Amino acid sequence: MSKIITIDPVTRIEGHAKITLQLNQKGEVEDAHFHVTQLRGFEKLSEGRPFREMPSLMARICGICPVSHLIASAKACDELLAVRIPPTAANLRRIINLAQLVQSHALSFFYLSAPDLLMGMDADPAKRNLFGILEANPEMARGGVRLRQFGQQIIEILGDKRIHPAWIIPGGVSAPLTEEKRDRILQTIPEAKAFAQQMIEWFVPVQAQFAEEIKVFANFPTMFMGLVTPENTLEHYDGLLKLVDAEGKTVNAAINQQHYMDYMGEAVENWSYLKSPYYKPLGYPDGIYRVGPLARLNIVDRCGTPLADEALKTFKQISIEERHSSFYYHYARLIEILYGIERIEELLNDPSILDTHIHALASPNNFEGVGVAEAPRGTLLHHYKIDENGLMQWANLIIATGNNNLAMDRGVLQTAKHFVKGNKLKEGMLNRVEAVIRTFDPCLSCSTHAYGQMPIQISLLAPDGEVIDEVTRS
Repeated sequence: MSKIITIDPVTRIEGHAKITLQLNQKGEVEDAHFHVTQLRGFEKLSEGRPFREMPSLMARICGICPVSHLIASAKACDELLAVRIPPTAANLRRIINLAQLVQSHALSFFYLSAPDLLMGMDADPAKRNLFGILEANPEMARGGVRLRQFGQQIIEILGDKRIHPAWIIPGGVSAPLTEEKRDRILQTIPEAKAFAQQMIEWFVPVQAQFAEEIKVFANFPTMFMGLVTPENTLEHYDGLLKLVDAEGKTVNAAINQQHYMDYMGEAVENWSYLKSPYYKPLGYPDGIYRVGPLARLNIVDRCGTPLADEALKTFKQISIEERHSSFYYHYARLIEILYGIERIEELLNDPSILDTHIHALASPNNFEGVGVAEAPRGTLLHHYKIDENGLMQWANLIIATGNNNLAMDRGVLQTAKHFVKGNKLKEGMLNRVEAVIRTFDPCLSCSTHAYGQMPIQISLLAPDGEVIDEVTRS
């Protein structure tokens, strides 16, 4: 008979989930799964609403990355209007999306993962948190907070509030950027840029301490997907949806976003409410792919900004085979933070960014629209259908975290098989199983639209059901 270890919920992630590890009689992991335990509902909740409400409504899916949903939703609504939004509006959307990328990546790296990276996977959990970082490395703690603040302040300056701004609307944005606001943002860039560079320099040698984790943290061949420019550089707002194989060879150079259902399927497993998207031509589960910062850096030739391009050169000295490891999501986030800061600076220094033509006016001209953008965690898709009165009839959302679901589930099994041995629970052993999920930085509030808080209790059961060991965290 087998034994079951349950980690419920997984800690230091955004949202709630649990992990179950099934052991055989020898105390070896036989099977493992990543369970998302809440039910999605926003697609049904949107039915009957006027389509112009969708961006603001969809932003409520998440308080961490509302801008991503605003962007993808507004792009779907642009398709319903059948308009080409003014170039300045598109660039203003790019800036706020990059600001969110910076603040979200900073949250993931410095608040959620840096405790493991700075103090070690086996450190005392009472110290393995942001306060522990403040004690061990005050400069890193303060810089991480300031970097997140940098992104949040840009969102607030552009959208009038940091969470759920209503500034992004169908057809463009609701107000232009003033010279005073532009200059306020530009003044904050040198500090943010310098700290981002400093953290990349710190992290590159630190990785050598985690060679064992790199080998097994979701380290297996998959495809990678993300948006790119026609020049094959990073693109987070618009572009070509590209898919490459595990060797970096192009599988599909430009997936037709309006007909994504021909390419992307969504499987359902009985252990999770979160669907498992896959690439249809290869079937399920062989069509597994990953999205997010690691995927984006694995599919591009360059970032497209000077400092990030230099950082990418160093990153790509790691072989593509080794870059299958999801541990390198941490590295990729730091590079994307640097890129985001540089790109925001470039866009703000273009005189046209102050243009007041920022909204295309129209009535609905299509009954169906698809919007695709890159969220911090990867490719995000919103698909809407409306009736002749502009009321929502149907919606489908494929969330970035959902795109990574197959890889997260497989990564838990790979990591647990390597680290979990015997019948005695150890903090560091189970923390590594959670840490592989943290590399993906899943946003389960996005993918399941859940809320609430739960404590964590990990129990090891004997074949007869007797509790033989237990770890509890509040």
